[in-house]
Amino acid sequence: MAKSQFIQRFLSLVEPSIIPLISLLKIQLFMKKIIPVVVLLSIFLSGCGSLFAEKKVERGVLVDGQTPKALYDLAQEKLSSGSNTQAIEYYEQILAAYPGSKYALQAQLDIAYGYYKREEYTSALAQLDDFIKRYPSHTSTPYAHYLRCKSFEDISRSFLDDLITDKAERDVQSVKDAYHCYTGLIGEFPQSNYAEDGKAKLVGLKNALARHEFYVAQYYTNNKSNIAAINRCKYLIEHFPKTPSVPDALHLMAYNYDAIGAMKLAEDARSVLNVSYPSYVAEYKLDN
Repeated sequence: MAKSQFIQRFLSLVEPSIIPLISLLKIQLFMKKIIPVVVLLSIFLSGCGSLFAEKKVERGVLVDGQTPKALYDLAQEKLSSGSNTQAIEYYEQILAAYPGSKYALQAQLDIAYGYYKREEYTSALAQLDDFIKRYPSHTSTPYAHYLRCKSFEDISRSFLDDLITDKAERDVQSVKDAYHCYTGLIGEFPQSNYAEDGKAKLVGLKNALARHEFYVAQYYTNNKSNIAAINRCKYLIEHFPKTPSVPDALHLMAYNYDAIGAMKLAEDARSVLNVSYPSYVAEYKLDN
């Protein structure tokens, strides 16, 4: 027999006066089940309300009642006066309090520039990489690429560079990074204003990379590693053909060919040198 049929038959057998009592018992049982659920739901909602209220208060304290434009103007003032740390703090407030505003997007680039000015290049690069990843086609993205290239370029810069230090003699990884960065900028945004400056930067970077290859070839020559020196000179000539280091590379390559008895190859190298650079005079020195 179905449960519903059983209940109906049972109710038909009991006294009519008992039926209201049974209904009352059913209501009480239902209330016992529902009340704890209502209490728990009330506690949860009140907790959420307080959480949202706390966030709202925290946001109000953060911006101190100022609009994103007002905060941005303060940040710009600090940046212009050289207070890069304070400027970054204001930019970060904009990001935290007004993440969807147009000032927040610009603030990301300004934070990167602030780090760049403080010579915190790792932080600047991280900020720029994030911006480029988020906004690959934004009108400000070419600038982000340009500042990224500048950061790579400046990483290896020494305060002695203009006096006695040639950065081509040191580790040139950052120079290579800058070279590839500018090459990418020119290829991806050829019509941007930064592309033209990038082309000019590439000349100096290419010269530095070529000089580095020549210094390595000199090192191998001084250590009697003539084949390694010849290969470095070949690499320089093939990859940096229009740099000032090419005639030195041809001259040094002929010297190393002589050292291993490859007279015909030495003669060929000197022939190219004399035809291409008839007034060349070697100024580099080798250890005796």
